[in-house]
Amino acid sequence: MNLQKIIPLIARTCLAVIFLRSGAGKVLDFAGTQEQIAGAGLPLAALMTIGAIVFELVGAVLVLLGYKAKWGALLLILFLIPTTLLFHTNFAEGMQVTQFFKNLAILGGLLMVTAFGSGPLSLENRFRSRRRFGGM
Repeated sequence: MNLQKIIPLIARTCLAVIFLRSGAGKVLDFAGTQEQIAGAGLPLAALMTIGAIVFELVGAVLVLLGYKAKWGALLLILFLIPTTLLFHTNFAEGMQVTQFFKNLAILGGLLMVTAFGSGPLSLENRFRSRRRFGGM
């Protein structure tokens, strides 16, 4: 198989898996996530926890499947920027520096999806091809 076809799928998978795991973790520990958000001084912690779960899981599934991947990447970007700025800017802690730069790298990957789309091996491309050839 041509690497130009498979690399975007691999990249989307790598980007999506961290958000799928994180979103699932928030579902499984809703109270703990809510407590962490409240501890950061943010209002409406329960609502923000639900929002974080939705943004992470919906965004990750869209990116992974390559269906409306640009919208999925945008959801993840909208989640990632405030999360990074609110929870990972204590540069006195080495782990927070690592988390900040990890998120910066992920942001770069999501911007690539936003700019260039999901690639040839994606549901979006498959649907586009079907429409072009009369639903075959």
